[in-house]
Amino acid sequence: MLSSIFTVSLAQSAIELGCIYALVALALFVSFSILNIADLSTDGCFTLGCAVCAMVTLQGHPFLGLLAATGAGVISGFVTAFLQTRLGVESILAGIIVNTGLYTINIAVMGFSSTINLFANDTIFTLAKDKIGGNWYEIIAILIVILIVAVILIWFLGTRLGLSIRATGDNAFMVRASSISPVFTITVGLCVANAMTGLSGGLLAQYQRSCDINIGTGQVTIALASLIIGETLVGKGHVAKRIFGVILGSCHVPFHRGNCTSIQCPGRMPETGIIHYRSSSDFSAVSEQKAAFAKTNVRQSQKKRGGNLDNAPINRYIKNL
Repeated sequence: MLSSIFTVSLAQSAIELGCIYALVALALFVSFSILNIADLSTDGCFTLGCAVCAMVTLQGHPFLGLLAATGAGVISGFVTAFLQTRLGVESILAGIIVNTGLYTINIAVMGFSSTINLFANDTIFTLAKDKIGGNWYEIIAILIVILIVAVILIWFLGTRLGLSIRATGDNAFMVRASSISPVFTITVGLCVANAMTGLSGGLLAQYQRSCDINIGTGQVTIALASLIIGETLVGKGHVAKRIFGVILGSCHVPFHRGNCTSIQCPGRMPETGIIHYRSSSDFSAVSEQKAAFAKTNVRQSQKKRGGNLDNAPINRYIKNL
């Protein structure tokens, strides 16, 4: 039974999706772990990056789409930081405001459509297939992006500005006393964090060759779980070690995020390349609702026929659902 569920295909999809979601976890690493700010605009920013990348990819520019998604994330982070630092809005409320506003913006970016298909367009993964080949070309392309982002982030957090951002999260009053503007450091930190969130959304759009308006729902929860698991596994230490832990913790995401609609083929359907995932909690809730509905219908039918109310026919009926 376990061998039919935990296959090489599932492991491959888990690593690929885990690396994509690792960018969101790294974003929360910057905003939550370093700046000590709860940024709740992650869900909307992820969808924004996905939508922007999908629209640019439709025009035949997959690499430019990733850059555009990153830039869109920077703008989202700037707006969130502006509400916090200039208008005095609490960080949680500022994230909620931006996340709510981004829903309308995302719909507009997608041409007032809830979905976008990229099946007829080239992506970085189709280009990687032509250059690399084999069955692992996608994970190689994703790991290259993750490696570049991780190296840049480690370098950035070691610079003077990066150290100022880290100090702001520890003690903003001390930073202000050192003639460093916390407003500037918070703004830069949130822009960097949301840039990685937007890039993650863009990668996912090209990976599954589609974009959905609700694709970012629950991303902040998943990323926070990845962050906590990564820091638990690796522990505290220097920045490079913590970043590695965050990426490692993100590999659990596909197993907890959802199940494929087909148990025999988790992950990607080979015919179309589409990923069909459903939240585990949603899947359980739907199953329970179906079972309850089935029991009600069978019992009503038995009452009409004047039969007994034993559970044997009910269980047989539910088994065939």
